[in-house]
Amino acid sequence: MQFSSSLQQGRLIKRYQRFLADVIPEGASAEAPLTIHCPNTGRMTGCAEPGWTVYFSTSDNAKRKYAHTWELVENSHGDVICVNTARANQLVAEALSLRQIPSLAQYDEIKAEVRYGSENSRIDFLLRQPGEPDCYVEVKSVTLLREEDQGGEGAPGQGYFPDTQSVRAQKHVRELIQCAQNGQRAVLFFCVLHTGITRVSPAHHLDPAYGALIVEALAAGVECLAWRADISPQGMRLVEALPFVV
Repeated sequence: MQFSSSLQQGRLIKRYQRFLADVIPEGASAEAPLTIHCPNTGRMTGCAEPGWTVYFSTSDNAKRKYAHTWELVENSHGDVICVNTARANQLVAEALSLRQIPSLAQYDEIKAEVRYGSENSRIDFLLRQPGEPDCYVEVKSVTLLREEDQGGEGAPGQGYFPDTQSVRAQKHVRELIQCAQNGQRAVLFFCVLHTGITRVSPAHHLDPAYGALIVEALAAGVECLAWRADISPQGMRLVEALPFVV
């Protein structure tokens, strides 16, 4: 996935009101900060420290209040993180269409945002192939790295999802459990958008209910896949599977 326009570089001043961030564009005066859109509703722990290098895109939509969108951040240890959570689904959609994920490469039909389940959810991707059970794929963006792993030489790079308690994420796991119990294939796909993360686990310490549901889901036959993205200001792509450790 290539970014549609060249990303501009800047320095983060602060993120605030969840959807806004102030940055100093490269070459601009510190007295002339730029306000950009932050497309991330999470806590962004370890992803938004003042002074870090940010990369942002520019929209040609004249109706937008804020023309620029925060895409990437580089932390003090050189790890690159994609903070635009919408990119996770775009990456997975591209990988599915190109059959780059071996365990999901057999499906010819790919549908996005399909309603399903008893809790009125939308599945990120519904995959179909004649003669096989439908496959329901829920995508989650992973950017939380265990604090003591950041920048440590030989650090294991333990990543977690979610980065705070998430009732919505709990609902999605329950829906997938029901799919598996009904004889369908159910997949939780953890899209790792932090180059410092080398394995993924449910964040039992932040959302015990979610962690317990993941254990239940695995027992019910739900598959948990984690894939790391290669990330640069030019673009991103999924490159390798990572261990998922409960």
